[in-house]
Amino acid sequence: VIVTRLATRDLHKPISILFCNLAVSDLFTSFSGFWISMLFITNPDITIFGSQDMLAPYALYTTSILSTIYNQVSIGIERYLAVAKSMRTRFRVARHHSITVVFINWVLAFFLGCLPLMGWNCLQADRSISVLYSPFCVSYLVFITMPNVVVAFLVPLFTYLRIIIILRKRKLRMQACGQAMGTYKSAETQVARTSISIWLLALVSYTPFLAGVIFDATNQRCHIDLYPGAYIFRNCTAMLVTITCLGNPVLYTLKFRALGAKLKALRCLSATRVQACAI
Repeated sequence: VIVTRLATRDLHKPISILFCNLAVSDLFTSFSGFWISMLFITNPDITIFGSQDMLAPYALYTTSILSTIYNQVSIGIERYLAVAKSMRTRFRVARHHSITVVFINWVLAFFLGCLPLMGWNCLQADRSISVLYSPFCVSYLVFITMPNVVVAFLVPLFTYLRIIIILRKRKLRMQACGQAMGTYKSAETQVARTSISIWLLALVSYTPFLAGVIFDATNQRCHIDLYPGAYIFRNCTAMLVTITCLGNPVLYTLKFRALGAKLKALRCLSATRVQACAI
């Protein structure tokens, strides 16, 4: 996806910048997951009991996942603004807006993901150490996971539902004017299918990780008591996150390329049709 975006002229488009950055986030997630897997193969004890060597790969892994979430949210907001522009707002997303959003997303992801490297870890204190992700602290995992999972679910839900509602209103308006509405119906169906796919992918990938953090926060047993079942579950959650990295290019690049063309055509035609209807 990165090579294709860089090799084409679509890079100047704001949405293409977000797509390319999402692919970069997925690449970093896969790289950090591979790093953790190699540590598990060479020295599995440090991935269970925790050590100083696990802080850097876990921090990069957290940063990559946070960047992916923020990019998904940014894409949903950009699509909403693109559709709602001709109806409710005159704001137009430009290239420098997308670059600014990408920069803010990475700064925020790096800051939150690297907090354990800055001292918020449990290398010296075992009282609140995470059992699944040692030497992270349970308080840090709760602080990172809860609000970001809520953002990952609620913001895309709002943006894509609003897109569907706007397209449906335009379809009804065209129907009242006696205009053809097949394009609106097709765009509405494609948005609904794509948003459902995005939601299912996020649900499958992030919900088990959230369940693991909740289990970690309420668990009172030590590492040995949970071996091996809890760590098999932890590895499965990491595999699901990797599946998300594989699914994002399919959902966002292939689906939205055709959808973007439809929405662009609708934005060009809606203003003239509404004016004609009013006259």
